[in-house]
Amino acid sequence: MIVRPHLNWFRMLLAWRGSVLPQLIPRLSIVLCLSFVAVAAHDHILRVTVNMSTVPFSLIGIALAVFLGFRNNASYDRYWEGRKLWGQMLNETRSLVRQSLGLAQGEDGPAHVRPFVELLCALPHALRHQLRHTDPRADLETRLPREVVERVMASRYRPMTLVLCASEWLRGEVRAGRVDSYAVLAFEHNLNGLSDVIGGCERIVSTPLPFAYTVMIHRTVYFFCALLPFGLVDSIGALTPVFAVFVAYAFMAHEAIASQIEDPFGTEDNDLALNTMSIGIEAALHDLLGDPTTLPEPAPDQCVLD
Repeated sequence: MIVRPHLNWFRMLLAWRGSVLPQLIPRLSIVLCLSFVAVAAHDHILRVTVNMSTVPFSLIGIALAVFLGFRNNASYDRYWEGRKLWGQMLNETRSLVRQSLGLAQGEDGPAHVRPFVELLCALPHALRHQLRHTDPRADLETRLPREVVERVMASRYRPMTLVLCASEWLRGEVRAGRVDSYAVLAFEHNLNGLSDVIGGCERIVSTPLPFAYTVMIHRTVYFFCALLPFGLVDSIGALTPVFAVFVAYAFMAHEAIASQIEDPFGTEDNDLALNTMSIGIEAALHDLLGDPTTLPEPAPDQCVLD
């Protein structure tokens, strides 16, 4: 994800990284070429003349705008749900660390619960790699004992294996008499919350929007933009390339943005910044332990690719 500081209105007009314009330039170039063809045909430079009324374009444009609105809302709902799930992970892991530290006795309390906290620190990294279909070994090896890493790597659903390991740590505490039945209920409530987070993220990844719905809007947008210059040329003449490209940019950009955020856990410019969020959760948990933690922050005039 492209993470930027807030830009003023003029710099926002010139923003390049993080926008969908770079990937749209080839498509807009085709619309521009079609616009020149439409102008040439209208001015009888070409032997074939193609003039169309603006009425059908007005009707189709209104309907297409409504369809794109539904498409963008559906994609943004998935994006926002993913963000809320990762926010819930932060809350649940913080609660678990707070509860474990509250039950710890003596000066060695934080050291006693550290293995439990390390499991929770590794959880967002394991979930991020599962959602992005990448290898989590390097991140896990720097945070967990070797035997735990091998156990997690041998499983298919690695984040849930980490939650299981945390549950086993809790079971050991119960057997040692350091956690009573009431505290177990509180721990289990938060562990179940982590399971809900993992399941919710898996549901978003495994159930994309219906393909037929997506491809219908995609085809309609590009068919509309390809014919638009021939509908505008009779009324605006030589300015057809300017307005055709501008309208095409508006429709194509909405469709491209919706396509990007449909899978909010990917690595495209407008997906969730899972790397930053994983490090942020880990830093918050270490802060509760009293460990010194620092998060790298971008310079005010820089953008960061997460």
